[in-house]
Parts: sequence; structure tokens; C-alpha cells
Amino acid sequence: MSLPALTPEEIARYSRHLLLPQVGMRGQQKLKAASVLIVGAGGLGSPIAMYLAAAGVGRIGLVDYDRVEISNLQRQVLYSETDLQFPKAEKAAERISATNSLIRVEGIVEQFNSTNAARISQGYDILVDGTDNLPTRYLLNDLAVLTHRPYVYGSIFRFEGQVSIFGLAGQPCYRCLFPEPPPPGAIPSCASAGVMGVLPGIIGSMQAAEVIKLITGIGELLSGKLLLFDALDMRADTVRVSKKDSCPVCGTKPSIHILQDYEAWCGSRIGEDFGLPATPYDISPEDLKQLMDANPAVLLLDVREEFERQISALSGSVHIPLPELMERQNTLPHDRPIVAYCRNGVRSQEAARLLTAAGFADARHLVGGINAWAEKVDPTIPVY
Repeated sequence: MSLPALTPEEIARYSRHLLLPQVGMRGQQKLKAASVLIVGAGGLGSPIAMYLAAAGVGRIGLVDYDRVEISNLQRQVLYSETDLQFPKAEKAAERISATNSLIRVEGIVEQFNSTNAARISQGYDILVDGTDNLPTRYLLNDLAVLTHRPYVYGSIFRFEGQVSIFGLAGQPCYRCLFPEPPPPGAIPSCASAGVMGVLPGIIGSMQAAEVIKLITGIGELLSGKLLLFDALDMRADTVRVSKKDSCPVCGTKPSIHILQDYEAWCGSRIGEDFGLPATPYDISPEDLKQLMDANPAVLLLDVREEFERQISALSGSVHIPLPELMERQNTLPHDRPIVAYCRNGVRSQEAARLLTAAGFADARHLVGGINAWAEKVDPTIPVY
């Protein structure tokens, strides 16, 4: 394999790598020749992109079609206050290019899905998950297996994280561990569950380390292993992951041969941030305001957790967390309109469905949740 030579400027820049006998000149040349696609330029994508750019990976693609929000700044260290409301992929590419002008950086402002995944990822050697949402995770895994490329996986939840490499020849893929997606709402996103700000920095740095090892051929990779990290106890454990003959994408008789999307998952970031399909239970913030003005009997039902009510709440609302709703449904009146609300409208949609199925004749949910109410009706309520 012919590798690109390093210029004197590159030799000076990467000298600390060159001094490592495991990396040396040839390892740094491999990094220069490599190309990595990072899907998601948020909490995980920030440290992944920063460290791979600093390490001298020759071509980096950043895919994200979100815009920078104030809540991102708690953990997404690529951005500053001056970046608010700008596309993440564009600002991330600017920041990374400013960090290392010797590499090629591409910001791709698109939603990564089954129709464009092959086109966007064409020409990249390694696929990296910086999204932390389930639909994209399964899509990236399937893309990696079907196109014979490694997939560097990372996941975060509150204080815990996971790292692995899937899709290497003869090794397990993500579906060997989790063959099918969980039911809607089973796995909350960071947007609804919260995350310790430094956690994606830790997990993303581990992912970047695995990418560098993968490119240079050094060390022992996390392929066939899953690293579990707990920031509260500062403990890391590694468990084995076996390749499954029954796997639907990499097994002996695979059933998955084309890419597919999983966009309707209520518990995913797709559901919370990108909008849910319309249902008969929907009511907009503006329509709810009119309904409440016309009918004081409307009962507002907050299905969030107690700690969320400490952040914000609608005046006069009744509080029943969604997991307790069916158990406590008898405390709710059947002769009044009920409008459930949560943070962004995901849990409340499920609450309206459950109440309707239980015989409540007029149960609806606030589309966009209390955040949409704050933005469109009452700006004194904090958005979180």
C-alpha cells in the first residue's frame, strides 16, 4: 500500500505521534491517508472530531442537520454562544478546519437516512456513531456490514456510556448484541433523560482512540467486546460480545439486505427532536390556549417526572408520571377534557393513547410539550 509522504510541517505537528514506536512515521502516514465519517456533530461527535482532526486523519466528514441550541453548550464543546441557531455541521467543520488546516473537513447538513446513507458515506473508510439515537445506530450498523466497513459505536445515558467496534470481518455487529429495535419509548434519549456534561467527552475520546488504533493497526481493539463505563463510580468493565449465526444482517442466513429506517420510535431523538407523526390526540399550543379560555374545565395532566416539574410546570396541572398513569387512572375524571403534556410531546402522546384506550372520551396531548407552549404561548416558562 502506497502511503502519502509527510511534509516538514506535518512532521513538526505530529512529532509526539512519531515518537511513539507503535505509531511512528508509517502510522502517521496511515492516518493521513485515512477517511472517517462521523454521523452526528453533538456531544459524542465533538470530541471524536476534535481528536481525529488533531491526530491528522486526512479526511473527516461531519453529518448533522440540527442547529446549535443553548442546551447543547453544556456538553457539545465544538460550539460557542456565537454559534447559536447555525447548522451544527457547518460550524463544526469551521472549528475543525481551524484546528488543523492540513486535513480535509466536510460539513454535511443532511438528515442521515436510508435513502442517502450510501451516497454520503461513499469514499469513507470508517463509520463513527456520534448521534446517540437508536434509528441511526441500526442504520449505521447495517450500512457498515453491507459495505464491509468498520462501525465505531458509542452510546451515553445519564452517567453511563458504552464503546465498541462492530462490523469487522468475522466479528460481531451491533445486531448480534441487539437483534431488533426495542419497542417505542423503551429507551429515552439524552434530550428526555439528561446526561452528565463530561460523559460524552469521555466516551467520544474513547471512540476516537479506537479509530486511531483501527487506522494505525496498533493495540487491541474493542471488536468482540463492549466497554461499559460508569462516571458516578468511575468504573469501567469490558464484556465479551459473540458473533451470532442467527444475526439478521451478518449471520449465516441474513434477512436484511437493504438499508431501512426506524423513524417512528417515540423514545428516540428522532421522535423528540424531529417531530412525531400526527395523531387524533394532537392539540397545538395555540388551540389549547383557546380551549382553556373557552372551557375552564379542561384538565392539564403533566406526565413528566417530579424533578422536571421543579424546572417548569403549567399552572393548575395534575401530576401523574407516565409509568404510573394506568395504575392511577381512576383518579382522573371521565367527564372533563384531559390534555396531557410532557417536555416535547413524546410521553404525552403515549399518555393520550393509553387514556383513550382506557375509555376516556376526550383525551388529547400537547404537541411539542411544555417547551412548545413556552415558545408559542408563554415565554416566561423556561425551555429546557
